[in-house]
Amino acid sequence: MAIIPVVLCGGSGSRLWPASREAHPKQFLAFTGDKSLFQDTLARVRGPAFDRPIVVTGSDYRFLVAEQMRAIGVKGEIVLEPMRRDSCAAIAAAAEIAKARDPQAIVLVLAADHAIPDIKSFLDHVARGAAAAEAGRIVVFGIRPSRPATGYGYIRPGATTAQAGVAEVAAFVEKPDQATAETYVADGYLWNSGNFLFRATDFLGELERLAPEIGRPVGEAVAKAARDLDFLRLDPEAFGRAVSKSVDYAVMEKTSKAAVVPSDFVWSDVGAWNAIWNLADKDENGNAAQGDAVFLDAENSYVHSPDRLTAVVGVEDVIVVVTRDAVLVVGREQAEKVKTLVARLSASGRKEATENLKVFRPWGSYDSIDQGTRHQVKRITVDPGCKLSLQSHFHRAEHWVVVSGTARITIDDKVGVYAENESVYIPLGALHRLENPGRIPLDLIEVQSGSYLGEDDIVRYEDIYNRG
Repeated sequence: MAIIPVVLCGGSGSRLWPASREAHPKQFLAFTGDKSLFQDTLARVRGPAFDRPIVVTGSDYRFLVAEQMRAIGVKGEIVLEPMRRDSCAAIAAAAEIAKARDPQAIVLVLAADHAIPDIKSFLDHVARGAAAAEAGRIVVFGIRPSRPATGYGYIRPGATTAQAGVAEVAAFVEKPDQATAETYVADGYLWNSGNFLFRATDFLGELERLAPEIGRPVGEAVAKAARDLDFLRLDPEAFGRAVSKSVDYAVMEKTSKAAVVPSDFVWSDVGAWNAIWNLADKDENGNAAQGDAVFLDAENSYVHSPDRLTAVVGVEDVIVVVTRDAVLVVGREQAEKVKTLVARLSASGRKEATENLKVFRPWGSYDSIDQGTRHQVKRITVDPGCKLSLQSHFHRAEHWVVVSGTARITIDDKVGVYAENESVYIPLGALHRLENPGRIPLDLIEVQSGSYLGEDDIVRYEDIYNRG
């Protein structure tokens, strides 16, 4: 029986600011290779042992999810939560969909933003867990600790089960202080990875028994779900009635069916910049980098600088992250405090806390280059075969210059085709649309001028992506 992977693809990843922000969080970013964490997660569960994945995400990320799946050739069900209701509701929705696909479905629940470099070892552990799941267990993967970490919950394994390499769960325990963590490691406790394996019917049965305030409204939300292009939208009214609670609190800490696979594969929840340093390939001085970096008399440091040269001199145990609109410098052992920093930035109204200069859209992306009181310059990329909505603006005019590719441009009742180095003017209030009819990306420079340049100054008349 093929296992149905369920990938939970929400969360803001604020601990990895400024690379990760709410508008484009860490699961969609590449830190140790050319694929994002989300894409790496999908790649781990390809092959004959697995069925098509179910990806649960929010509406804001739907086109990012679809594009990243398309880029690596993965087809699956993309399920949209109307609002965040923590992990239990998301898993419950996926389990209902999996059960409808196959009443005996075994579901593997994975976080989209975890790193597991050793795929073979991971799959070996999944096979052990599958035997227990077929026997009615709700399985969690418990990682053997490499250190007494205080940032993870722990599992105390109990008696062995009839399935080889699987134990009962004696207890789930909360994140400990340092002294308690050292005791847990010495006593053989395991890190709670937050990845699960079970038969959909077993999980839903326990959910009905232990947390019907989640299971029943989520079941109704799935039953009333509606198709929107390639997405499945859960019913918002029903889903909104589900209590927001983690799967650990709602089910795993209460069920008698919980079992754990003590796992030896390398695993990281990539929860902070120090975790990226741990995963990265390092030089003889313990330094690692992604992007263009130079180290001189530096040790055990990490640089993330994909867009520009960053030089680090005479320091040790430092994280340096450089983006076009923000720079972070933090001691490696203080990396967890970045989340507090982002909260402070948000409270003070700094848009850099959540927004990126590069914004992704279903048709491509745009990148803010320059902005003044009455002008804004953007670099726009339209993917082959894609087009923007038919739209107009109340407060701005626009000049477009084609840099590469071919543009089909509608202005009121006229349609023209423009090639490299050609330009066009869009008067204020004109009905207009930009399309890429070619086979390569269309790049152009847009210069906006007017009294108001906000993204909400747009009226859409036709939109193939069903946006408002």
